[in-house]
Amino acid sequence: MAGRRGRSPEVTPELLLRAYSIGLFPMADSADDPELFWVEPDVRGVIPLDQFHVSRSLAKTIRREPFEIRFDSAFDAVIAACAEAAPDRPSTWINGKIRTLYGTLHRMGHAHSVEAWEDGQLVGGLYGVSLGAAFFGESMFSRRTNASKICLVYLVERLKRNGFRLLDTQFTTEHLKTFGAVDVPKAEYEAMLANALASPNLPF
Repeated sequence: MAGRRGRSPEVTPELLLRAYSIGLFPMADSADDPELFWVEPDVRGVIPLDQFHVSRSLAKTIRREPFEIRFDSAFDAVIAACAEAAPDRPSTWINGKIRTLYGTLHRMGHAHSVEAWEDGQLVGGLYGVSLGAAFFGESMFSRRTNASKICLVYLVERLKRNGFRLLDTQFTTEHLKTFGAVDVPKAEYEAMLANALASPNLPF
């Protein structure tokens, strides 16, 4: 269950980073709602990096290299795609204010994208926020089968290689659970977050 802290005052990129450091993140009621509110889940979704699981079928697909994977080459396009409605997602929580804020975080070096490209077209991706040794996953999209899943695999490989300690997924879904996502109580999450933030900002 998520705790909700009401409408937010004017949010700056600096305030946004401070919010992440204490376990909060912003959402909007819909892409058309200009307001934001803070969310503080009572139970948090995380993917333990040392327990990340890739199915045999997905691993086989990855070995075929169906997509070109890039990092941070089209951040604004990724967040725009995540904000679009889709058949399985008629509305999203990513409004214009969120797109602007995270675009600024990207230019500050604190928000990143993983992208799947096919024949020069962006066909899948994800984005999130890095702070200390923590990465906070925000959203993903897919226009081809397995595109966002493969981006997640590449994200985890990169985080592990660079020494990250926490991959926060905010919530768990059945989709994320297939990769090893688990729910952790708020107190346990706060300890995990504190451990990750004890590190200097790691390179993504």
